[in-house]
Amino acid sequence: MIKNTLKKIFIKISRFLGFEIIDQNIFISPTLNKELNENLSIFNKKSIVIPLGEVKISRKIKSLLIIFRTNSNIEIWDQNKKRIFEEKKIIYVEKSIKSLIKNIHLSNKQIPSLKIKLLILDDNSTHENLNRIKSILDKSKLNYELINHDIKKYEKLIKNQKTKDTFSNLSSLLTSFNLGKDKCEDLIFFIEDDYLHFDNMIIEVVKTFERISSQLGKDIFICPTDYPYLYMDNKKSNILIGNGRHWRTINKTLCTFLTSKELLNKYWDNFEKNCNDRHDPFEKYLNEIYDKEVCISPITTLSIHMTNVNSSYGLSPFIDYKKLWEENKIND
Repeated sequence: MIKNTLKKIFIKISRFLGFEIIDQNIFISPTLNKELNENLSIFNKKSIVIPLGEVKISRKIKSLLIIFRTNSNIEIWDQNKKRIFEEKKIIYVEKSIKSLIKNIHLSNKQIPSLKIKLLILDDNSTHENLNRIKSILDKSKLNYELINHDIKKYEKLIKNQKTKDTFSNLSSLLTSFNLGKDKCEDLIFFIEDDYLHFDNMIIEVVKTFERISSQLGKDIFICPTDYPYLYMDNKKSNILIGNGRHWRTINKTLCTFLTSKELLNKYWDNFEKNCNDRHDPFEKYLNEIYDKEVCISPITTLSIHMTNVNSSYGLSPFIDYKKLWEENKIND
């Protein structure tokens, strides 16, 4: 009786002082009221990974702006190949939006203090396709903003390209960066329309950002995808511990990544120059940033780039693609 009373008092004192107790005998944390195989971290306060202990969160996150860039008219930009499952592009857009919506709902439930804003930048989809996109968004009950991309405003800012599609891609990318600069309050996530996301992607990315940025004392870039090309050049990486998985440092991304308003402003010249002309690689000036700043991607992946099966910029290894595809079926 006395022993149990003292134990309860000790737990209350520890909780009051901000300490966590690990009882490995019965595999629980009595101060957190959780089993040890659950996520023990507290958003914007502490990140806990057994057996590494606690990281105090000094880089607190206020909000997340998601800019989802769509073009449902082009099957695969700059390629004649077909995507995995060989459907029309609008199907991939719909499934991508659905997987993103599930992420936002889960994040709102598990991290209610994180303010998420969803902005859709549509690059002149057909009326029919745009209605299909709106239908999914409206059914989600999420607040969102839909902006139609005006390609004409960039005719004097971006060099003439060999194809209209390339010019459109560059100009919509620049529009997304400008929107991020104008509307972002803290974190910003640029997402393309041909990725499928696992349900915990946003939570894992945001909590990993706060953990590693707090450890490093500076903001970082995060790519949610474990691309095949990362295994093709034998580049050395540092392995880091995130919220719930391993992460590796990388020096190349595509145009789906998360960063902060601070880094967007700091490297604005790179963001802008990347869109003024087509480069080789396409992300040339974005990749230059990663020589100066930390950029990481997950092992295993959190998002799948739904391209051709042979693309080095596409499908992540060791994933059940068909299962993820079917889990994001669009119901009429």
